[in-house]
Amino acid sequence: MTIHRRRRASAAAVLASVVVASLAACGSDDGGGGDGDDSLTVWIIEDLPDRVDATQDIIDAFTEESGVNVELVPVAEDQFNQVLTSNAASGDLPDVIGALPLGSLRTLSSNELVDTDAVSAVVENLDAETFSESAMSLAADGDTQLGVPSESWVQLMVYRQDLFDEAGLAAPETYEDVLAAAEALDSPEVAGFVGANVAGDAFTSQTFEEIGLGNACEMIDEEGQVTFNSPECVEGLDFYGTLQQDYSVSGAQDVDTTRASYFAGQAAMIIWSSFILDEMAGLRDDALPTCPECNKNPAFLAENSGVVTSIQGPSGSAPATFGEVTSWSITADSATEPAQQFVEYMMSDGYEPWIAIAPEGKIPVRAGDSPGATNYSDAWAKMPVGVDTKAPLSDFYGPEVIDALTTGTETLQRWAIPQGQGDVLGAIQGEQPVANAVNEVSNGTPAEEAAQQAADAITEAAGSVQ
Repeated sequence: MTIHRRRRASAAAVLASVVVASLAACGSDDGGGGDGDDSLTVWIIEDLPDRVDATQDIIDAFTEESGVNVELVPVAEDQFNQVLTSNAASGDLPDVIGALPLGSLRTLSSNELVDTDAVSAVVENLDAETFSESAMSLAADGDTQLGVPSESWVQLMVYRQDLFDEAGLAAPETYEDVLAAAEALDSPEVAGFVGANVAGDAFTSQTFEEIGLGNACEMIDEEGQVTFNSPECVEGLDFYGTLQQDYSVSGAQDVDTTRASYFAGQAAMIIWSSFILDEMAGLRDDALPTCPECNKNPAFLAENSGVVTSIQGPSGSAPATFGEVTSWSITADSATEPAQQFVEYMMSDGYEPWIAIAPEGKIPVRAGDSPGATNYSDAWAKMPVGVDTKAPLSDFYGPEVIDALTTGTETLQRWAIPQGQGDVLGAIQGEQPVANAVNEVSNGTPAEEAAQQAADAITEAAGSVQ
């Protein structure tokens, strides 16, 4: 499960009952809205009850305005492939799927379940020039648009600006910067760096993709040849292994442990997503910073941390930001006209309420409602973030952090998609060979050996979709 879909203890139980009831309802008719009536079935890849409720409010406003009835079905990201396969086999596909990560969008496409004409019509009606060019490219297969990109989050290297300043260290923008800072700041009390290393975990793979992209490490080339055993990838794995073995904490590190270490003031650097920013400001009661200074000032870490969105390696030639773009897509079995109408609504009248659900992780990739307009991005910058307490990010972070978030979407890159091999992303989601390679180097396996093992596993997975 992608780490950036925040979880609460009660969410799984609530979601299970909602999904079972909703999918049962879907199976009671001919599937989706394809019978020609003014009704739609919409899935969202989202599993938190409060976000589902907020989405339902937007849908209710759409129904009141359009007269189109919508059944909302929440599906957990780690259940998506199974639910999709089951419903496709029984002819019970939804009309629209929202909050689709890029890997899931490629799974939908590889099974020929996207109405690409309907998706393209929505983009044309909204005007492609109002979207981020990189987001549009990532949500497409060459010239064929697979999804309407909606929002993104970006991966960050978050670092203790106060400790860096005291030590006279440069911001961690290159491999050299990171290693120098990790060595200078590592101590028995404070790890120089914390980052994911758990095998089979999507968070681990996401963390390394940020590292790899900055060193020109690519998973696969345009001809479909797996390149994860390239010198650039080996170099990236060796760098990450050095960080883990020499300047980090021992044992397994995942989404929860890395955040806990940084929040306790026990780490100088951490790789996480933009979802960490509201938590670091003390706006979420079940993930509060616990550093000694945080007792008096819960926002201490927010006020004393910097962020960078790309880390360039010695073999890298340009900055590259890893992140996720989530999209709306229309299925091949949809009631096309109302489905298009719904997606256009979610990207216009419903857009601000949609990104307001979690602004720290829903950075708009449609800046405004006309070319050159910035009304959506301007509204986003002022939206309150947080869970239990809400306030704008600008209350805690300077303009340089806000700018890094918004400009980071302009340099978003991902493995496989630019090479026209995006279907491979869906094929490797189960085994997570990159995460396994990271775990190996973190435990002392030579980078060349770990890279080759991963390349072999990726090659096998790629063969199933090529």
